[in-house]
Amino acid sequence: MARANDWASKVMALVNGGNASAAIAQIKVAPSVKDLKALQTIMTLSKMKGRHPNVDAAIEENLALLAAPRLHRSP
Repeated sequence: MARANDWASKVMALVNGGNASAAIAQIKVAPSVKDLKALQTIMTLSKMKGRHPNVDAAIEENLALLAAPRLHRSP
């Protein structure tokens, strides 16, 4: 059974509430690429993309970081 994506909706509530710095902090510790893409989709559908350029940049940066292959493995 698929679990609902609560993380993206909670971060979106932070953005809508005007607390962009808390949203960016949550984006930096995002659980997965899937969650970040869900947040990006929600922002696009709700026409919030572009209103908060710092949040948009944080999403893009962390998508790139999570999608990139790791340079080394942990011991």
